[in-house]
Amino acid sequence: MTVADIELTHHTVATSRGDIAVAIADAAGSDAPVLVMLHGGGPGASAIANYHQNLPELAKHFRVVLPDQPGFGGSYRPSQEELDEKSITQIAVDQLTEAFGDLGVERFHLLGNSLGGAAAIAFAQQHPDRVERLLLMAPGGGWLPFGPTPTEGQKEMWKYYNGEGPTLKKMKSFIGVMTAQPKKWADTAEARYEASLDESHVEFYHRLNAHFAQRRGMDPLWRDLHKIKAPTLLLWGRDDRTITLEGAQLMLKLIRDVQLHVFGNCGHWVQLERQAEFERLVVDFVGAPS
Repeated sequence: MTVADIELTHHTVATSRGDIAVAIADAAGSDAPVLVMLHGGGPGASAIANYHQNLPELAKHFRVVLPDQPGFGGSYRPSQEELDEKSITQIAVDQLTEAFGDLGVERFHLLGNSLGGAAAIAFAQQHPDRVERLLLMAPGGGWLPFGPTPTEGQKEMWKYYNGEGPTLKKMKSFIGVMTAQPKKWADTAEARYEASLDESHVEFYHRLNAHFAQRRGMDPLWRDLHKIKAPTLLLWGRDDRTITLEGAQLMLKLIRDVQLHVFGNCGHWVQLERQAEFERLVVDFVGAPS
């Protein structure tokens, strides 16, 4: 099965704040375990952009649910008023909860990377009985850096839309920090650059950067890591320069049922840089006996 063979059904789900775009790959059948995959928050990000290369393998085993988080892809852009009221993580949890209810997605395995990892942690903390297994790739919010902040990757994200605005050179620089071997991902740079030019996304990203500056980063989700009930797998690139590996120690200490897999010669995008190993670990972990 190739990416071209994957059939996706696309849904636009109305929530109390705005529409959430959700793509579903259900080649494995309606009785297959449900795997929700939450994408990260870089420029040009969306669920399909971040995970399309993984669908040929994962769709063999799971009903894969791919929501665009508020602010990204085909989903609505939170207003300044909404960002003043709640964190972007809480906005994502609230609106995804509504969308999942509308789609009949009640209990599932939950995977998240970076910004999507923060939403996954918060969802698992607030709705522990709905998450069967939790998979986190260098997640925001559950991590405390030992070194200076903002990190190198966080600085690149902030710079991308500032100054002269988005350029392909900036996107290549961004991917150069996100990955350990950036020359391998030239096609990714082109695609992400084109996606990053959407005017509504540019406008939102300025609000999001200001939001993070005002709140001094992500929500301190690490304070409630003990509330996570689901068996948890942490996936981390040793060379991650955005959410750095040493911060994982807190998660290893505070999550009850947790394990960590570290990939050498790998940065922030495990699902892309170490694709085959990532997919094998997801399938094995989700299918493991309770």
